[in-house]
Amino acid sequence: MTSYDNICAMATPSGGAIGIIRVSGPDAIGIVDRMFSRDISEAKSHTMHYGDFASDLSMPIDDVMVGVFRAPHTYTGEDSVEIYCHGSRYIMSQVIRCLIDNGCRQAEPGEYTRRAFINGRMDLSQAEAVADLIAASGKASHDMALGQLRGNISSELSTLRDKLLKMTSLMELELDFSDHEELEFADRTELLKLATAIQERISSLASSFRTGQAIKQGIPVAIIGKTNVGKSTLLNRLIGEDKAIVSDIHGTTRDIIEDTIDIHGITFRFVDTAGLRATDDIIERIGIERSYSALSKAAIVLWVIDSIPSDDEVEDITRRCEGKQLIIVINKTDKQQAPNLSLPYSTLSISALEGNGIDTLKESIYEKAEIPEIGENNAIITSARHYDSLLHARESIDRVIEGMQMSIPNDLLSEDLRQCLEALAEITGGAITPTEVLNNIFSHFCVGK
Repeated sequence: MTSYDNICAMATPSGGAIGIIRVSGPDAIGIVDRMFSRDISEAKSHTMHYGDFASDLSMPIDDVMVGVFRAPHTYTGEDSVEIYCHGSRYIMSQVIRCLIDNGCRQAEPGEYTRRAFINGRMDLSQAEAVADLIAASGKASHDMALGQLRGNISSELSTLRDKLLKMTSLMELELDFSDHEELEFADRTELLKLATAIQERISSLASSFRTGQAIKQGIPVAIIGKTNVGKSTLLNRLIGEDKAIVSDIHGTTRDIIEDTIDIHGITFRFVDTAGLRATDDIIERIGIERSYSALSKAAIVLWVIDSIPSDDEVEDITRRCEGKQLIIVINKTDKQQAPNLSLPYSTLSISALEGNGIDTLKESIYEKAEIPEIGENNAIITSARHYDSLLHARESIDRVIEGMQMSIPNDLLSEDLRQCLEALAEITGGAITPTEVLNNIFSHFCVGK
């Protein structure tokens, strides 16, 4: 445990029925005890107490519940107190003022979780998961963050670390007895198999980053097509509100319009784009350029048509959608019969105006996302920092494997193994983590965390 100042902050925004103020530090209990009508100086950990709170108890600010939590079994690993008062902005600000007057200071963003990390209550990957859990917008992102908070990634990295340490130990032991040529502690064949297994697992974790980012940020879906084919009507139907302007006038949509929906716990970010056509209107042409930009960033593309496209159109769209999931959406089936298409892509007939076929379209979009099942034991990388460390670790283990195949001496291989270990340790904070890295991570937290 490290000694710190006593800190306080609102853990909930003001304006609700109940407000929570969190206090943590070596004298957290003593500070609150001096302003509370009940004696909590000897209170047992994890107990609740009712009474008045004020700097002058003859004029209480509010009647409150106070929760006492003693180190080390607290969120921060320090003595902590939570004050449950009415959620009035005035009441909460007065409680904070009293705490500051009596020895606390206002907590910095993420300082509670930072203390939890430094005091060994969680590793760095788990600390980062707290922010992801708070920001989760769907079931999948929630489950993914919760799994990371519970140590899924930490467990995977711990297993890899143990294997790497075993390899390093055997190689260095052999170096210690290098004057005894008849002794061989590190069988190269077995070590190569072990290094290959480590390489494969690191690669698997790194490849999960694309899925993790998609779930965390929402999977981008671009709605494209010519003017007046019903793109805006489709967007409105998908999100359930009239967000995009719908008009029979060509070129109504001149900028991208974006919104999200949840399909089976996965967030999808839909982008309605300007209609694709030749135009002399400068503003509309800028909108069309943005349409192509949105298309290039999308993982899934809905190409909306209401008639048979020309060969040039098909060639242009398929070229631009290479490497993406393309769904051809034939719209306006309430007014006309859907044309027969013989294209090697998923094709669905809908009426965006009437809502026919929308549920089927949503199911098709979900299937095209190809999201793996997110369970409690899945280790999925969501952080660019983690991904970068994994890439460095993979480069190091690649050099180890290449060196083994070339019969490079163990002392050189041991250095690459050490670099691999250090890269993995950066993810959990097992290595010495630079202060600026910690500042960058925790600065994005809310003050109450």
